[in-house]
Amino acid sequence: MRNILKKKTTLLSLLLCLITLSTQAAPPKREFYQIKLYHLKNKDQENRVDAYLKDAYIPALHKAGIKNIGVFKPVATDTSAGKLIYVLIPIKSLDQLVSIPQTLNKDAAYLAAGKDYIDAEYKNAPYARIQSTVLRAFENSPMLKTPTFSTPKSERIYELRSYEGHTEKIHVNKVKQFNAGNEIGIFDRLGFNAVFYGEVISGATMPNLMYLTTFSDKASRDAHWKSFSDDAEWGKVKSMPEYQNNVSKNITLFLYPTDYSDY
Repeated sequence: MRNILKKKTTLLSLLLCLITLSTQAAPPKREFYQIKLYHLKNKDQENRVDAYLKDAYIPALHKAGIKNIGVFKPVATDTSAGKLIYVLIPIKSLDQLVSIPQTLNKDAAYLAAGKDYIDAEYKNAPYARIQSTVLRAFENSPMLKTPTFSTPKSERIYELRSYEGHTEKIHVNKVKQFNAGNEIGIFDRLGFNAVFYGEVISGATMPNLMYLTTFSDKASRDAHWKSFSDDAEWGKVKSMPEYQNNVSKNITLFLYPTDYSDY
């Protein structure tokens, strides 16, 4: 009888362990991101693309279950101001990315609201070109995070950085620095409000990674980067021999969110 009770107790313990394991939340899957970059010739094209994104494209993506879409423009002091619009789209999988056009083409409200853009004549196109970059979220930052500020969107500074690598192997080392080297953790601790960190899997300047940090205004941006450069942990990480010479080019873009951006 004692042996039977012992076996029952052991089986019960195993069952409880299995239940516990099954109810524990699985780690979030790493998202993918598409950055659509509209190249514009003039103010008319800018207005038309704005109208399309605001009234047709973004509402249709929301309806399709794609949330937290960011739309950004270069700050006024940038020579590219008025010539570029950035659209950041978080997606669950590459299959979802491929299926977006088919989904939109079945949406009657989208087709009606976006008619000027969708049915534009060849001699009156709403943009010059669209450039697309596809990224996969970093292991230590698998999901997009939206910032919250009280300042007007026009005053906010969103800093989009691209770190290019000399080779694929060296590029992987820089990604490792963000994850295992805790560069992401340092940014989080210092309040950089990063929206995403992503490894480019298809783009024009590969191999490279990109990430987007956000600040309430320019003064806040400068103060945060000063704290980063003075940070003791960052001082140790950047001096580690295994992380030397792993960036060939750093491109920094200063953007602000449009009034219809989700954040």
